[in-house]
Amino acid sequence: MQIKSDIEIAQETRPRPIEEIADSVGLGSEDITPYGKYIAKIPHTIMDRYQDAPDGKLILVTAMSPTSMGEGKTTTTIGLGQALRRIGKRAMMAIREPSLGPCMGLKGGAAGGGYSQVLPMEDINLHFTGDLHAISTSHNLLAAVVDNHLHQRHTPEINPRHVVWKRVIDMNDRSLRSIILGLEDRGINGVMREDGFEITAASEIMAILCLSNNLSELKERIGKVIVGYDFLRKPIFAGDIGVNGAMAALLKHAVNPNLVQSVEGVPVLIHGGPFANIAHGCNTIIATKIARKLSDYTITEAGFGADLGAEKFFHIKCRASGLKPSAAVLVVTRRAYALHGIGNIRKHVDTLNQFRVPVIISINTFAGDSEADLADLQRNCQDLGVEAVITDFRESGGNGGLELAEKVVDLCESPCDFRMLYDLEEPIMTKVETVANTVYGAAGVEFSAQAAKDIKQIENMGYAGLPICIAKTPASLTDNPKIPGFPAEPFTIHVDSARVSAGAGFVVIYTGKILSMPGLPMKPAALAIDVDDHGNISGLF
Repeated sequence: MQIKSDIEIAQETRPRPIEEIADSVGLGSEDITPYGKYIAKIPHTIMDRYQDAPDGKLILVTAMSPTSMGEGKTTTTIGLGQALRRIGKRAMMAIREPSLGPCMGLKGGAAGGGYSQVLPMEDINLHFTGDLHAISTSHNLLAAVVDNHLHQRHTPEINPRHVVWKRVIDMNDRSLRSIILGLEDRGINGVMREDGFEITAASEIMAILCLSNNLSELKERIGKVIVGYDFLRKPIFAGDIGVNGAMAALLKHAVNPNLVQSVEGVPVLIHGGPFANIAHGCNTIIATKIARKLSDYTITEAGFGADLGAEKFFHIKCRASGLKPSAAVLVVTRRAYALHGIGNIRKHVDTLNQFRVPVIISINTFAGDSEADLADLQRNCQDLGVEAVITDFRESGGNGGLELAEKVVDLCESPCDFRMLYDLEEPIMTKVETVANTVYGAAGVEFSAQAAKDIKQIENMGYAGLPICIAKTPASLTDNPKIPGFPAEPFTIHVDSARVSAGAGFVVIYTGKILSMPGLPMKPAALAIDVDDHGNISGLF
């Protein structure tokens, strides 16, 4: 049997008009702003109408440590939503927006796969409604105003050597990691200094969008962004130079969630897209809360393995929003199992148990997986004391996970004494050690002299009470991407530096060799993408 590509399936599927999708969750034409026939934005203010409505169950989809190609969390998220609809449940999905970086780089698109993907697939992966461009523009406006502030010698005076606000672009471009500004013409081109670019998914503005409950809070958070320090090491904020209002204005439409549909016509909200290895890896609070008001079951996902996405979902997103999950689905695949082994799966199950969230394993089937291998993996997973279900969402859509859907419904009725693993009042280093020991399984943490200095300064500035966001490789439970599985020997997490994202409301802890601007692979996915004279796109996966 020939396996159809994601884009072939997407282009063969006839979507329903977006007004029909909105109507299926009780929204009228006056409640949405259409972006063409199959995409619409929902005003974030619609939450005012549903303030007293009950909240649906919240289901988190996470995973074991992945391979470089990903294990299908988004496919499972979409497929499970479709399966819940097939067994008669009111379900919606709330997921992140794709970045052009991975799309043009290594992993391809991020809209699910096969018969468990969101439509229109090409638009969602390529520009969509322009949210990421708005975030980039808002971020870069602040960068431009900071450099003009330096050039014009405005007050408060910023030390050019201590500007911490870089620029961003939604593309993998390693050549922009480090640049020099203000060259030539004896100062006409601004103050000469070192700078660099990060990818938009790593922008603090992206994190702020995802952690704000409304436009007012977003503007307030932007005002708290630290852009640099003066000559006495006192922080200078975006609000100090008066640009937070204009930045928020650029995000006026981006703050509203995007409504689309799955291949089977199930409503999906796609909004926000921070990476989980260098940011907090979750879609917006706004979209998740709206989905819970419009459905009985909301399925969302958090990036990479449970050591990154799930941990940050619980400690950062749930803290900022008051959200409490009812259950978690741990995605496991044969190829990731072959690389990482059962010890890795055991550790991720243990992590979810530490948060006291009921968990079930979904064994995501890929082409070429044998029934014997899948059955063996299922037995090994069940030996861990957790239910494991083989699913085939890519090729069978919702029908490929009906058993999982039934079990997830039952799991959502189980007691869930959700808890955090650290208190905000604890010192920053203690929080890092707690996550490293409890979530990663590390024997200890080693802080470099620079990291210790950074953390001391952050605490002295009054930010000791923030949650932490650890930037770490997704390829390993350690900070070394070349160490798979769950190491037999005790290992140490090495912290190189730290910085506060005061607007987003967390402290970023950098471990290992984490880059906030990825590079393209030897053969970028972009080389296979094309468009014909009629506008039909090919090569996108």
